[in-house]
Amino acid sequence: MRIMSSAGPLAGVRVVDLTAMVMGPYCTQIMADMGADVIKIEPPQGDDTRYISVGPDPGMSGVFVNVNRGKRGVTLDLKSDSGQTALRALIEGADVFIHSMRAKAVARLGFSYAEVAAINPAIVYTNCYGYGRRGPNRDLPAYDDTIQAACGLPSVQEQLTGEANYVGTILADKVAGLTALYATMMALFHRERTGEGQEVEVGMFEAVASFMLVEHANGAMFEPPLGPAVYPRTVAPNRRPYRTSDGHIAALIYNDRHWAAFIDAVQPAWACERYATLEARAREIDTVYALLAETISQRSTEEWLKLFRELEIPASALSSPAALFDDPHLNAVAFFETVQTSDGPVRFPGVPTWFSRTPGRVAGPAPELGAHTAEVLCELGLTTVDAEPAGPAERVVR
Repeated sequence: MRIMSSAGPLAGVRVVDLTAMVMGPYCTQIMADMGADVIKIEPPQGDDTRYISVGPDPGMSGVFVNVNRGKRGVTLDLKSDSGQTALRALIEGADVFIHSMRAKAVARLGFSYAEVAAINPAIVYTNCYGYGRRGPNRDLPAYDDTIQAACGLPSVQEQLTGEANYVGTILADKVAGLTALYATMMALFHRERTGEGQEVEVGMFEAVASFMLVEHANGAMFEPPLGPAVYPRTVAPNRRPYRTSDGHIAALIYNDRHWAAFIDAVQPAWACERYATLEARAREIDTVYALLAETISQRSTEEWLKLFRELEIPASALSSPAALFDDPHLNAVAFFETVQTSDGPVRFPGVPTWFSRTPGRVAGPAPELGAHTAEVLCELGLTTVDAEPAGPAERVVR
């Protein structure tokens, strides 16, 4: 299946993508949806993510298909002279080179930043690592679970639930992928202004540590520390969806306006100095959650939803990932896009942003292994046949 054309904000940008698994591919998937020509380079056996979940064909798992949609797939053996020749030719005309290999591995292949910049000085070269190169953990392997642990997610889950657990999504991979995206975009913006390419480094550990410490740095940021490195509201044991008389509901009766509206409509007896302000409630947040839980258990989910909407208090019934496919709001904003592929229609979760002039869109299906190798090599003036060059401009890939 051919990649769809796009007029998104990154139209005209070419990305050479040597990333695998989720962190890097999620970054470049967004770039493809925004109009970039993303050329995904895989070894002959393919990205491991091709094989980690269910899919219509072997090597086309749901996870792979989603984070590699809209890319052109090229297989190259980068340990061979021919594979390296092809990659150097791609680099010549690229705007971005992004990889997720360890620093020593990419250097052994001959594609360190210095070597790539020698071919194309204006290129933005993004390293996606587990740990940044300037620290002692730089050579350690890293996956989502280990980075969640290293950044304290199971610890805060233990404070919340009483048991150390990972978060039920590959949060570290996705946060790091988004970080790699904004870092690469900033470097492209700098190049647009100055013409200068540069090297960018994104460590998954550093990205998730930054993400975690947005609120959990809290009192530990100050010298001397004014409190522990934790945001109490998020780890209060009673912070959980409220049980109603027939199910559950999520609600955040948070600021002073929300609180005043709620107690006026439901619990006038709580109109006392102890809970009168956000600051006062924050000091006793778990007690407040327990009081609310007892009260909310006395009515049905629909009754509470109706009241909370009347009072403009944030609230939601509990949903599930499967239910999102039928969510009225998502369908009203045309969030899902159905793309015809060689395996039939695929309903992709679409672009979550909106642009008035340069909208993105799902760029197309994910490539089967090596699907665009011949096409891309032809564009570079290369051939896959084992023969002498037909002319001075033609190079041979064996």
